[in-house]
Amino acid sequence: MLNKVILMGRLTREPELRTTQSGVSVVSFTLAVERDFTARGEEKATDFIDIVAWRSTADFVSKYFRKGQLVAAEGRLQTRKWEDKEGNKRTSFEVVADNVYFAERKQEGYGAPPPQDAPPQRRPQRDSGGPPPFQLDAPATFAELDDDDGDLPF
Repeated sequence: MLNKVILMGRLTREPELRTTQSGVSVVSFTLAVERDFTARGEEKATDFIDIVAWRSTADFVSKYFRKGQLVAAEGRLQTRKWEDKEGNKRTSFEVVADNVYFAERKQEGYGAPPPQDAPPQRRPQRDSGGPPPFQLDAPATFAELDDDDGDLPF
């Protein structure tokens, strides 16, 4: 079976961090996700998706994300059955996020363009055991190669 969800949208409110009785962090937030298609003459529809993240992911979201930011979340879809105050049976759908990512560049004062003379920013490295990812955010300079294919096997 496969249950995989990947969403990108804007936070509709500040993430709400709570702690369970056993001390486990849990955060909840909502993403406003635009649909890719529209009917002729209509505006794009937006879905509001509830997201829940646990433990270190919850702490990360609570610390670094704010209302209005563009966020990508990866996880699984979950249903919960519950009873409202009137005793009616209800079902809720939410995404349990395993990973949450920044989906736009960090900007000074959130929403303001970066200064023109700002130095290139380097991203922190994660030790994954493999080669480090390309990290320079500035345009790279490339050298021209000769047209001589020489000893290439193809």
